[in-house]
Amino acid sequence: MGAEEEQGGALQTAKDLFAGAMGGIVQVLVGQPFDIVKVRLQTTSQYKSAVDAATSIYRNEGALAFYKGTLTPLVGIGACVSHVRIRLQSQPHGAARLYDGPLDCIRKLGAHKGVLSGIYRGEVVTIWREAFAYGAWFAAFEYMMNKDAARNKIDRKDIPAYKVAFYGGLAGEALWLASYPFDVVKSKMQTDGFGAEQKYPTMRSCFASTWKADGIRGFWKGIGPTLLRAMPVSACTFATVEFTMRLIN
Repeated sequence: MGAEEEQGGALQTAKDLFAGAMGGIVQVLVGQPFDIVKVRLQTTSQYKSAVDAATSIYRNEGALAFYKGTLTPLVGIGACVSHVRIRLQSQPHGAARLYDGPLDCIRKLGAHKGVLSGIYRGEVVTIWREAFAYGAWFAAFEYMMNKDAARNKIDRKDIPAYKVAFYGGLAGEALWLASYPFDVVKSKMQTDGFGAEQKYPTMRSCFASTWKADGIRGFWKGIGPTLLRAMPVSACTFATVEFTMRLIN
């Protein structure tokens, strides 16, 4: 009996991982165009609005530019992956580009400052962001799903698809509202220069500089397209995970 339970637990873990992977892939593919606009708005003042940023990117860099750095979040998560993705998203277009791809970016970042200070720059603020973001994300979604099931006296698996997507979308809004100031600081640190060109040597200095330059508004630059992105991306993510689990079970 113990062996059967252990085998069943391992199978369920594999199913959870597979469903989560499917949700993660959908999240990246749906959200990437919005994400590059967010990063550009957070790290430069050359755009008047999200629409201006999106239009400029399309006009100057082409449609594929909205998927710059897509490979890295598809294969992992965390400070290292996030840093590489942001470098690829924010680099100049065409002959002026700094990196030829994710591996070239990793190599050059490591050559500049080594693994910890180069590749893992912004790790501390990334950890803070993830803690607030994913704590709010899962807590909000689970709360709404469980309340719905209890209110209607049904099993979770019987909650209609449109409600799963809607609750997932609302959870996405909660994710960004809980973590956005950390995300702004992370983007600034991970697009910062090296050596004499570095403006933000620590998370604390980046928070202080942002506050001094722009006040509270500086921590919410780009929040508009981010919240616009959050609803469809998070809805698709949770719907994919839920219905993948229902399908394979």
